[in-house]
Amino acid sequence: MVLHGGRPPRRRHAGGGNPFATVANPALADQIAAPHTALAEDPVPADTAWQLVHDELMLDGNARLNLATFVTTWMEPQATRLMAECVDKNMIDKDEYPQTAEFERRCVRILADLWHAPDPGDVIGCSTTGSSEAGMLAGMALKRRWAARQAPGHTGRPNLVMGANVQVCWDKFCNYWEVEPRLVPMEGDRFHLSAEEAVAHCDENTIGVVAVLGSTFDGSYEPVAGIAAALDGLQDRTGWDVPIHVDGASGGMIAPFLDPDLAWDFRLDRVASINTSGHKYGLVYPGVGWVLWRNRDALPAELVYQVNYLGGDMPTFALNFSRPGAEVVAQYYTFFRLGRAGFRAVQQACRDVAVYLSGQIAALGPFRLLSRGDELPVFAFTTTGDVTAFDVFDVSRRLREHGWLVPAYTFPADRTDLAVLRIVVRNGFTRDLADLLLDDLRRLLPELQAQPGPLHPSGGQAGFHH
Repeated sequence: MVLHGGRPPRRRHAGGGNPFATVANPALADQIAAPHTALAEDPVPADTAWQLVHDELMLDGNARLNLATFVTTWMEPQATRLMAECVDKNMIDKDEYPQTAEFERRCVRILADLWHAPDPGDVIGCSTTGSSEAGMLAGMALKRRWAARQAPGHTGRPNLVMGANVQVCWDKFCNYWEVEPRLVPMEGDRFHLSAEEAVAHCDENTIGVVAVLGSTFDGSYEPVAGIAAALDGLQDRTGWDVPIHVDGASGGMIAPFLDPDLAWDFRLDRVASINTSGHKYGLVYPGVGWVLWRNRDALPAELVYQVNYLGGDMPTFALNFSRPGAEVVAQYYTFFRLGRAGFRAVQQACRDVAVYLSGQIAALGPFRLLSRGDELPVFAFTTTGDVTAFDVFDVSRRLREHGWLVPAYTFPADRTDLAVLRIVVRNGFTRDLADLLLDDLRRLLPELQAQPGPLHPSGGQAGFHH
């Protein structure tokens, strides 16, 4: 939710449309203006409202050319049609929409199998509005399990260990649920959490370690198996049993298909819970995430509510209550439609384009890669040390003039000196589009190199929270 402050009142004015077009098309009323600060007294024709809202939305960027977002920007027409058919279904009304609820249960079981749960029948999980809500739920379970292990009268403050590269939802969790965030800073060319640093930041009050399978900063996987082994050693030495939550917002739907031998999931006994974003590499439009616990013991029973609602008794564990069922239906459709081979083909195509594009950008000369796109189909790059005429913020700004949305941002604490561009390759971003991006970048480079210096040196202070 974004909180909006008040704005100065805007002058009311006429629509200012073309008189000929207005006469020819009465739906475009010449004297109608869209409301900005208060509701108008009277309704307007549906076509008129649609046209004016549609016209303002032309100012948005083209979602397909948005290389900043991880969120799905293309689905098949059949999936879009299914979502439209289900947009009025409330996900929480499980008695009224039992098949939608059944699709949710099937998706949880499919993910349990995909993530190698030791006993899929003992797994508990649910859909969420996204990975942020899923992370909050997983964090709550970690905190409650830690609290249950403490002796009466214990006054230690709980803490959560994670790399500084985690998504901002984890900072929110620690703030909202009064947990000390132990953020491991980046150092040198280490851009995410290492096993050694994870263990070094743990103590008897650590509720868990968050390991990210696919950092949003550069697309790299954190070494989940190495972190788990290091925590095993820590328990042998100290008796501290520190669980792992894997934030697989993106990688949780990449690694099972492209890196099947990589141990990061419930194959590791120390992994207590995993989340993913169905609306990222789960290939569904925005609005769905998933969180699973390896068994029912990993989710404290007191967090699960038995709700008598609209005629039925059901267990629920979520921060939201009412929400649309369309995205869950779309997730099930995508699982059904693609199967393992289909997901493998889609994700491999994304990785192939990412590796190709990163290699071509590196060959241009002025850029240095931080990652190649060979884990997540995501890579980051910066300018080489001898480039003084422009910086990454200039490149981002000039690409935007051609419709490409490529974010430029600085890294977190202890590497704020490093500013990069990042490209996310999603389903629908083809080799052909990659070549068009390269063509534009090649055309822009001579102009950038002719500058006397970076045009916006203060841009290096920009942050990034995707």
